[in-house]
Amino acid sequence: MNGPLRSRRWPDVQGSPIFLELGRRTMPKRAVDERVNDYAEVPEPVTPEHASTQAARCMGCGVAFCHHYCPLHNVIPEWNELVRAGDWARAHERLAATNNFPEFTGRLCPAPCEAACVLELTDEAVTIKEIEVAIADEAFARGWVVPRPPQRRTGRVVAVVGSGPAGLAAAQQLNAAGHAVTVYERAERLGGLLRYGIPDYKMDKALIDRRVGVLAREGIAFEPGCEVGVDLSVEALCAGVDAVVLAVGAERPRELGVPGRALRGVEWAMSYLVQQNRRVAGDPVVGAPISAHDRRVVIIGGGDTATDCLGNAHREHAASVTELSLYPEPPAVAEGSGYWPEAPLVLSMTPAHQEGGVRDWSVLVTAFRGSGRVETVEVVRVDVHGSGPGRVVVPRPGTEASVPCDLALLAIGFEGVRPQGLFDGLGVRVADGTLGTGALCGVGGPLVVAAGDAVTGAALVVTAIADGRRAALACDALLLAEASATAGAVPADRAAWDALQRG
Repeated sequence: MNGPLRSRRWPDVQGSPIFLELGRRTMPKRAVDERVNDYAEVPEPVTPEHASTQAARCMGCGVAFCHHYCPLHNVIPEWNELVRAGDWARAHERLAATNNFPEFTGRLCPAPCEAACVLELTDEAVTIKEIEVAIADEAFARGWVVPRPPQRRTGRVVAVVGSGPAGLAAAQQLNAAGHAVTVYERAERLGGLLRYGIPDYKMDKALIDRRVGVLAREGIAFEPGCEVGVDLSVEALCAGVDAVVLAVGAERPRELGVPGRALRGVEWAMSYLVQQNRRVAGDPVVGAPISAHDRRVVIIGGGDTATDCLGNAHREHAASVTELSLYPEPPAVAEGSGYWPEAPLVLSMTPAHQEGGVRDWSVLVTAFRGSGRVETVEVVRVDVHGSGPGRVVVPRPGTEASVPCDLALLAIGFEGVRPQGLFDGLGVRVADGTLGTGALCGVGGPLVVAAGDAVTGAALVVTAIADGRRAALACDALLLAEASATAGAVPADRAAWDALQRG
């Protein structure tokens, strides 16, 4: 397709548009008593019939806020219309034109597009996320997702460090442009935090293997189990490539500096999630084992990482699970529409929350107590004024309490990239935990471009894919610009290089 679909007329249903007659319906989840005993995906598969019916609710807005609020700028009304009409092949073409991995985002994205749906003003949003995953699954089932290697090669070689969503997206885009691409991953399996941070019940890891197989047949080389700067020297890497894309994530967790932090049983949430994903995959666990089985688990934090810990703790059959949040409990339902098209601050009820556990709000952790191993988490009720670095947390006198605990999981966010010699070797600066790159690594060295969470800070999978595409576009443009300049020379207009890297 070369352009947007023309506006269509909806079939008349008793004189009303279809979206007034059809309500929002989502696919059911598997029963709680069944799913907490396995790691299979929680939602039932989206059927084509269900997706087509729900796609008919899309109003085909002249100004599509869903398209604007999607980090990938997916052309959502177009593929909604194609799904409604049963043209799944063209729907897949439109979706794949902007999204490298819709089978990932359709399962993992929190769908800011749905919050921005115009129907959200007076009704409930179109089930965009479910329709997206239905298109992706239908495309694989019908054999439409096939390798598309480039018709020509540029002779340029690019190394992508990191195989998470940003790295894989950058690799696919650069390979499509004709460059020879090798992806380096320090873990023994590919996928980054898609593999090791996301529980299997949210996304089956076979989907990563399937997609990596397609990318390999497109000509991308993969080197798992190879940490650049350790297993492969930076000098050796630079000697064989024209450009390096750093998609190393933002893995450095935020610390909680309170008494008792060093007690056994006080663990990083991501350490627990990685170990649990390894167990589910049948891989050996690295480090001292962390298990929630038959333990009183206290999760500190209220974001996605905390929720992932909650679901895993249920599946390990913890004795109890308590989730502590610093902030007050949000309202169950958004009041008014003043938030639109931004997502409202409302109480989230994920499948993991529906499976059990206790949520407590306006709680500040002041200490961990125990004899060698954590036994209680000391807390106090607080009032929080503002957010971010300027927030003010005021304890309420007389509200101190102790929460019994055998395993405390810290899920309070990330501070940026993990320090590593790779950055010094490439001449990359780290500022406020994120990467900023120069156009060249020394005289005659490779171009260096950063992508994903390493640039944006910890963000959504869909944001990482979008930034991987941005980095690939910048890298390709820089390589072309360098090819037309004197070999090894920096162009006079350095600002132009930096602008390209920012996309």
